[in-house]
Amino acid sequence: MTITKDSIIGDILDAYGEVTAPFFLEMGMHCLGCPASRGETVAQACDVHGVDADELVKKLNEAVGN
Repeated sequence: MTITKDSIIGDILDAYGEVTAPFFLEMGMHCLGCPASRGETVAQACDVHGVDADELVKKLNEAVGN
């Protein structure tokens, strides 16, 4: 799976949780198990937490081998 800004965080965590969770935690998303946060897109979470979505997508894809 290639991660994009429109990818759902829950889908990313289900597929690559151990690898990707630290990136979300670093940006201040500490409630990764909450239904609301799992249903957000990467772009939505980045908007809320003041993170560059393109940079995060790049890091996530590198971490999962894309």
